Amino acid sequence: MRPIGGRIGRLAIPLRVLAQRFALLFLVGASVALMIAAKGEHWAVERVRTTVMDAITPVLDVVSRPAQAFNTASEQVSRLLYVYAENDRLREENERLRSWQSTARRLEQENAAFRALLRARPEPGVLYVSGRVVGDSGGPWVRTLALNAGEADGVRKGSAVVTGDGLVGRVVEAGDRSARILLLTDLNSRVPVVVESSRYRAILEGDNSDTLKLSFVIPSDDIRIGDRIVTSGSGGLFPAGLPIGDVTAIKDGTALVTPLVRFDRLEYVRVLRFEFPGMEAETAPPARAAR
Repeated sequence: MRPIGGRIGRLAIPLRVLAQRFALLFLVGASVALMIAAKGEHWAVERVRTTVMDAITPVLDVVSRPAQAFNTASEQVSRLLYVYAENDRLREENERLRSWQSTARRLEQENAAFRALLRARPEPGVLYVSGRVVGDSGGPWVRTLALNAGEADGVRKGSAVVTGDGLVGRVVEAGDRSARILLLTDLNSRVPVVVESSRYRAILEGDNSDTLKLSFVIPSDDIRIGDRIVTSGSGGLFPAGLPIGDVTAIKDGTALVTPLVRFDRLEYVRVLRFEFPGMEAETAPPARAAR
């Protein structure tokens, strides 16, 4: 005679298999039923949902507080570490600036001594008038900009126009309250320049493209890619040393210069009032602030 326990065990196995097979179907059916009930916005479902939310919300609030406190502490630690790192960086930068300050003072003293020895004349003062670019007054073959400052503000024909990046061009027409600026890239633009490193003189020409070219430079073999081009001050139109651009290519013996100024992003510019020694000085109206 077989034991009853073994018989009951064999009967329990098919029941467990059936339960496993139909459990998934039961859960899917229950989920569908809950979705349908929730879609119907039945008051009983809404009541159950709000009751559950009311019961869970305090628990979630309590559980989330440690995580929130940990995030806050972590953020404060990160800020503290950043402050320490920034403090170290500022200390190093301060030390470098102090070193440069002492060097600058020494060079200033030497420069003053050399000027006194050579009886060199000081550079003329440079004033400026700030204005806003209000439009492009040129055409397909002319690259010019309109400025909302004119002779009443101290702007005069031939004045250099600059930004914080470098030379923009020069004033070719000046009215009472407006002026027209000829850009460096215009075909009619000619600027006397020097190669900053070698001090070779040249003429910088525009050709209505985004690059400039050097002409009448001797010897051209000593010009290297990366050389900085600045104004020479020859002719007394522009002050010496205004940055213009860098040599980026040399094609067929001609050096091509990419301007430092982004002409498509000009908003505010400065018109320089430069009085070259020997030229008749004009009384300049006080410079106005940028609009």
